[in-house]
Amino acid sequence: MSLSPDRATAAASSAESGGGRPESSKTLDRGVRLLEVLARPATTSLTITELAAELGVGRPAVYRLVATLADHQLVARQPDGRVRLGIGVSRLAAAVTPVVRNEARPILRALADDVGATAHLTIAEGDEALALVVVEPSWTDFHVAYRSGARHRLDQGAAGRAILAGRAGRTGLVATDGELQAGAHGLALPIATAGAPGAPGGAVEASVGVVSLQPLDPALIGPALHRAALALAAVLR
Repeated sequence: MSLSPDRATAAASSAESGGGRPESSKTLDRGVRLLEVLARPATTSLTITELAAELGVGRPAVYRLVATLADHQLVARQPDGRVRLGIGVSRLAAAVTPVVRNEARPILRALADDVGATAHLTIAEGDEALALVVVEPSWTDFHVAYRSGARHRLDQGAAGRAILAGRAGRTGLVATDGELQAGAHGLALPIATAGAPGAPGGAVEASVGVVSLQPLDPALIGPALHRAALALAAVLR
């Protein structure tokens, strides 16, 4: 029995949007999920069996996925057969970072000038907090000098502690005093990106914050941080 043109069109639309997704879409989804599994902070490499268990598919399917991703240097097979992320991922990340910086800078500029404090977008890289973008206020005589690319432990400073709070599902402001620099006061907020909390599904773990030589009033600065967090969430998605 053949379907009428209208029914055939409806069936095709249903297959693409619902449970009957085309096999090519399923394969792409599994490949992306495999990369996300390997990108988890505590993961360095996994066996084919471990990947199959994570993805809920058979080992032959994982072998095919790994072979295709390896052709593009997105994963690599180690001598012992374990699979890790490949150098191709770094090239993609390097291409994305300037775009994120360009889009985040005006948001942080508005925040820094609004509150009169150095503003920063910080992301998690393993156990460290990386200051991806830093903008100093344009009108203050004195402010904290903080550079892009600075790193510190996640459990030190407001930015890192805010990322840890977001990982635990907490969304409130985090304040610290003098943890990274004597006399400096920090206030930060987790950024809710897709997949939070805990950044499953490859979401970026990040925070937005300000640091100042003067005490920071959460009641006054909190609304500006919330606005910046919403805008930066859209940049990081």
